[in-house]
Amino acid sequence: MWIDARGGYMSPSTCSLGICLVLAGAFAASQAQPLGPQVLEVEPFVELPSGVRYPEGLATNPRNGDIYVGTFDMRQPASERNNQLLRYAADGRLLAQRSFAGMPLTGLGYADGQLYILNFGAGKLQRILADFTANTPVEDVLDFPRLVPPAPAARMVDNPDGSQDRIEFAASGMPAPNGLVFAGNGDLYVSDSFQGALYRIADATHCRTCSLEVLSRDPLLATAGFLPFGANGLALDDGERHLYINNAGDGRLLRMPLPGGELQVVAESLPGADGLLFHDGLLWLLANQVDQLLGVDEQGLIRIRAGGFQGLSASGAPLGLLFPASSVVQGDWMVISNLALPLTPTEGDEWEEQVRTWNLVRLRLPRSSAKGGATHAANP
Repeated sequence: MWIDARGGYMSPSTCSLGICLVLAGAFAASQAQPLGPQVLEVEPFVELPSGVRYPEGLATNPRNGDIYVGTFDMRQPASERNNQLLRYAADGRLLAQRSFAGMPLTGLGYADGQLYILNFGAGKLQRILADFTANTPVEDVLDFPRLVPPAPAARMVDNPDGSQDRIEFAASGMPAPNGLVFAGNGDLYVSDSFQGALYRIADATHCRTCSLEVLSRDPLLATAGFLPFGANGLALDDGERHLYINNAGDGRLLRMPLPGGELQVVAESLPGADGLLFHDGLLWLLANQVDQLLGVDEQGLIRIRAGGFQGLSASGAPLGLLFPASSVVQGDWMVISNLALPLTPTEGDEWEEQVRTWNLVRLRLPRSSAKGGATHAANP
């Protein structure tokens, strides 16, 4: 018997040889490649220098392939912190490092020969020459403000029984600049994770007395979740019609029409939605609480998965992904930082506590990511 296109059966006597062969081939192909997310393999790339921990922000120089890494070392006391800005060649050779001592860094972005830095510890946007060395001066661009009120308004959440929950947010007024993305005209968008805000800095690559516009204080930008970081990673689509925002504590991917509009929820149940970028028609999102990279389309459908924690190497570096924080595209590769940051006060309940060497990993990008659907792994 042969299976027809509607799932029924037909005998060889009712089917020409050519048609039967085509149907049989189509049926075999459908069984061999079930519809679903494509699965990619992650491989080790760079181990950070001894004593340098918690790689967070990433950026890349499109002119020469250099990769920039900023660290988020929040250890107490502050005298034990060793925050560094690192510059690697495209092949993984360490070219330079610049100390930021006790000041943890978050988002990084390259533009016009300069590297832009969100100095989380100082609450500042800074910049430095892209070919920096250990002694290159850092320029302050602007200070992030203490907003009034320090937190967005309450959020009302509908329940299936017709009732509503009211979530009220609190904040001390400490700025928490976290994610950034440049628009093609030089404007810079920045998220504030504690104050639940989105900012726009007009012409950030040329301004000297730069102005900061509060673009949104929507309650969807705040969180009452386990991760105390609300608005986090940012990305712009190809036409720069929408700004996409991760809310890490809520595990949500959000979308805002530009130049300004109401926030919409694109996808949910993405635990620890952290770093975000738009590439090849997909939103590449790092879910740091499940150690995964997800390629999500603009309808919220997961098209690609990668990662998972696979243990520690002999040097004590994560294999696979462990609390991944940021990603960048470099040619045919995507490079990812393993923040590997312990969160709980309880000892012995997190693999991050056992990490001795911090690292970057990478994966080879598939072709036509947004149109994918096969479940096979790409060759790294």
